[in-house]
Amino acid sequence: MAQKFAKDRFDTHTHALDRVGAHRAPGKRGRGWIGFWWALGATGLLIAIGAVGILAINNRLDFSNIPGLPASSASATPTATAVPTAVATVDPAQTINVLNGSANDGVAASVRDTLSAAGWVVNATGNASTDTEATTVIYYADASQEGAARGVAASLPGAQIVVSTNFVDSDASMTVVVGNDYVSPVD
Repeated sequence: MAQKFAKDRFDTHTHALDRVGAHRAPGKRGRGWIGFWWALGATGLLIAIGAVGILAINNRLDFSNIPGLPASSASATPTATAVPTAVATVDPAQTINVLNGSANDGVAASVRDTLSAAGWVVNATGNASTDTEATTVIYYADASQEGAARGVAASLPGAQIVVSTNFVDSDASMTVVVGNDYVSPVD
């Protein structure tokens, strides 16, 4: 059985002294919260910096409503200027390919006849890679052809014009992809 020793002064201590070691004073009440508050402050600061950074990257940060900051001058914002549009012209030197992108048969031939009657030279007709095109679009590759593209659009009401290099490899200046919105003219 265990041997019992006599009690001495080292066997009794006050329970308020939880710390062990020489020359250590008892811990002050509430010191554990200092680290918590520093961590909370650092986390809040990092979240604020991240939010401002994201807003600045997305150009959604606006400092114009903050009182005390100088207002931006009106000359700092660019003014919108009217961009002249090309005049719609009929240029027989421009050649056109017509592709049927609609679900209806014979639409490319109908558009070819309409454009030929308006004075345009149609190289070829055919089917587009899909028959689900929603709108009729006139594709041209060079900005100098915008007037001619507008002329083709005048012959096909509701058609849109788009600068694109998708059909550069074709032998035509412009390509018309007829969509499901096209309505053949009544004879």
